Amino acid sequence: MTIRPADPDRDAAACAAIYAPSVESTPISFELEPPDAAEFSRRIKGCSATHQFLVGEAGGHVVGYAYACRWRERAAYDWAVEVSVYVDSAHKGRGVGRALYTELLDRLRVQGFRIAVAGITLPNPASIALHERMGFQSIGVLSRVGWKLGSWHDVGYWQLLLQPDAADPPRHPRNRGRPPDPGTICAWQIKSSSRSRSSRTPRRPPRTARIATPKW
Repeated sequence: MTIRPADPDRDAAACAAIYAPSVESTPISFELEPPDAAEFSRRIKGCSATHQFLVGEAGGHVVGYAYACRWRERAAYDWAVEVSVYVDSAHKGRGVGRALYTELLDRLRVQGFRIAVAGITLPNPASIALHERMGFQSIGVLSRVGWKLGSWHDVGYWQLLLQPDAADPPRHPRNRGRPPDPGTICAWQIKSSSRSRSSRTPRRPPRTARIATPKW
C-alpha cells in the first residue's frame, strides 16, 4: 500500500464512498447526509492547505484515508488538531488505519503541531483500540451529546501529545501551503488477512520504503 497526499480531483469520489456507510447507517459520524464527491473535494482542499489529508492506495484503489484539521478556531488552539481515519470495509483489520495514522502523525510533528485530539462515538471498541495502540489517552466523555438513528449517543475524546519534550514557547505550525505533491509518497506493508494483533503495545507498521521526505 502507498500513502500519499490526497488529490481533490482524483480521490474525492473514492473517499466519499468509503465515508458514506458511516453516515448512512451508523452513529460513527454525526452527519446525517453523506457528502458527495464535490463536497469531499472541497474538504480535501481545505485540510490540505494548512494541515494534512492522506489516502492509502492498494492495487490502484483508495482503501482508506486520514486527515487532520483545526481543533477549534480561536488562535490559542493553533497547535491543536483533530484527526480522523476511515478505512474501506473490505480492508479493515489489515493495518491500513494504523499505517495511515502513523504517517499522518509524523507529518503533523514535522509541521510543528503539539496536540492531536480524536472524538469517538461510543461504543466503538475497534476505534478505541486503534487510537490507544497509537498512544492516545482517554480524556473524557460528553454524555448524550448527539441524536441520531433514534437515540442519544455519547462521544469520548482521546488525546496524543505529538511533541511532549519540545521546548516552549512553541513555534507557529507551518502550513502545508501547496497542492498535493506526488513526490511525498510512502510505501507500507499491510496484512493479507483480516486477523488483527491482540497486543495493545504501540507498534509501528513496517515501512518498506520512504520514497521522499515531506517538505513544508
